[in-house]
Amino acid sequence: MSRKDLDFEAYRTRLLARRVELEAECDATAQDRAAVEVDQQRMGRLSRMDALQSQAMAQELERHRQIELLHIEQALKRMDEGDYGYCTACDAKIPVRRLDLDPSVPLCVKCAGKAEHHH
Repeated sequence: MSRKDLDFEAYRTRLLARRVELEAECDATAQDRAAVEVDQQRMGRLSRMDALQSQAMAQELERHRQIELLHIEQALKRMDEGDYGYCTACDAKIPVRRLDLDPSVPLCVKCAGKAEHHH
């Protein structure tokens, strides 16, 4: 079921490079996501709110990174199993242009649209 029209090695290289980049970002921002130390004597209310908001934003960015890392791992697994380039929902071919934009994408446009409406 492997697709002859796809440059698997180019996609694999991009996926692996993006994984390294995301893992480095995870490590670099660990401090930003850590519990906010609140020193009531030295920190005003606005500063505390600022620190908590920054922490929440860092945690949300980390959640997005983890989702992207999961998509990358799943794409690499599909490559190994010969299912790469096919929609995981309907089995249709995912257009090359779509994979060029995001090699980790698991769904065709039609199924991705349906998934967005259910969230």
